[in-house]
Amino acid sequence: MNKFKQIFHDLKLKIQNKEYENGTYLPSENELAKQYQTSRETIRKALNLLLEHGYIQKIRGKGSIVISPKQFNFPVSGLTSYQELVASQHLTSQTTVLSNNLIKTIDTIKKHSELTSPNGLRYIKRQRWLDGSPVIIDHDYFHPDIIPEIPNEVAEQSIYEYLENSLGLAISYATKTITVEAATQDDVTYLGHQDYVVVVRSDVYLEDTQLFQYTESRHTIDKFKFVDFARRRHN
Repeated sequence: MNKFKQIFHDLKLKIQNKEYENGTYLPSENELAKQYQTSRETIRKALNLLLEHGYIQKIRGKGSIVISPKQFNFPVSGLTSYQELVASQHLTSQTTVLSNNLIKTIDTIKKHSELTSPNGLRYIKRQRWLDGSPVIIDHDYFHPDIIPEIPNEVAEQSIYEYLENSLGLAISYATKTITVEAATQDDVTYLGHQDYVVVVRSDVYLEDTQLFQYTESRHTIDKFKFVDFARRRHN
């Protein structure tokens, strides 16, 4: 991981843990450069990421002020794994792997994604629990030429950590759609009685723009709130 991204994640964690309180200023660029033993340019890159993600506001002549009064519940933009989200919000969670096998490309995927392979797709279905209640069913489909296998013990933890740190893949960006849909029988089976669920569909790409994953997360409508930080761009 790039140095500036490491610093960004460290500063973000300190803000989330209230080491830097909302309304206070971060140390100066010079102080941060000394603290992290790096250049001011690297610090500027890390601060720009904090700015883009809504954790700070730069005040001319004063520095970077923390503007994050609370942690995000479920960011609409950004590419955050479930385990990263759970860890950042200090939640108690369990994951049950329901399926992990190679399947032929199915029609439901074709309706929502261009992910396909002549060798089928690696399919993983997981049930997510928070505080003893099922809240999410995740359906993940991976290109088998890029990701031939994902062990169950990995699927129970963080697939993205495995892909990035063990396989050396550079996960870059995703396109997402969020809808509210009538619950299916499968939703009711694994989430309990639901009239409607929130469905988040994502195509996920590597740094070289290869589409390697399609994921469909189906959420109980009462447990998750989707929020985002928006910043107006000025030309």
